[in-house]
Amino acid sequence: MKYYSSPILLLLLTIMFLSCEQHSREEKGSGIFHKKHKHTAIAARRPGHIMPGLEHGLEQSPINIHSDGIGQDKVHHHITLYYKDEVNKVENKGTTVQLYFKEGSTIVVDDTVFNFKQCHFHTPSEHHIDGVAFPMEMHIVNMMQGIASDSIPQYLVISVLFKEGKENKFIAEFLNSIPNEANSVKEVKVGTVRLLDLFKVVPAALKGHYYQYRGSLTTPPYTETVRWYVSQFIFEASPSQIEAIRNIEGNNARRVNALYGRVVSSE
Repeated sequence: MKYYSSPILLLLLTIMFLSCEQHSREEKGSGIFHKKHKHTAIAARRPGHIMPGLEHGLEQSPINIHSDGIGQDKVHHHITLYYKDEVNKVENKGTTVQLYFKEGSTIVVDDTVFNFKQCHFHTPSEHHIDGVAFPMEMHIVNMMQGIASDSIPQYLVISVLFKEGKENKFIAEFLNSIPNEANSVKEVKVGTVRLLDLFKVVPAALKGHYYQYRGSLTTPPYTETVRWYVSQFIFEASPSQIEAIRNIEGNNARRVNALYGRVVSSE
């Protein structure tokens, strides 16, 4: 019996051989991602870019807030501030500038009480509004009272966004008190740094207006137990004030994360 070959037959056999060899390499998984797991594996290697790391979840902060897609909160929250305006320490943490409050100041949302803890800065802003980042953002961090020591802390964080403009009186009160060395703390006389000097510039029509959503801390361990209140009023600070804080902490803003079905509402 005679056997005949042709260029077409040889080409088909070669394609079949290469296809089987590629499939075998993918199944072994020796450094090659299986096709159906390829995107998941890449996402796990790049937490916060494609999607958060698998150890975090899908309620990560910060986010980009689309102002034209905001819903009205059906429940009106009663927010009461019991604030003594007692900033007593300023810290240069190297990664941020942080102000501490004496114990005793609280914020009550409905019937839940949160203790004022500290406020710190991010340059540029972490939250975006309609895709726009601002040169600076301040977070006022509050922790829920009555949480057991072995339980996950619950937070309420007020976000304040800054644009370049007039000198900010509140920032001027502590700017020269920031220690030059990283991881250094300086005590300040109570009453010389007043958070009230920041908020008294807010027009009456915008007082108490916030974007609200459920999210996470923006620094490790990225705990997803944060009630975020992002002020709709944009504050001003002078370019030199913003630059002074940026020179201390550098670029310490986390990338924005997707909402993954979360709802942003307005109070």
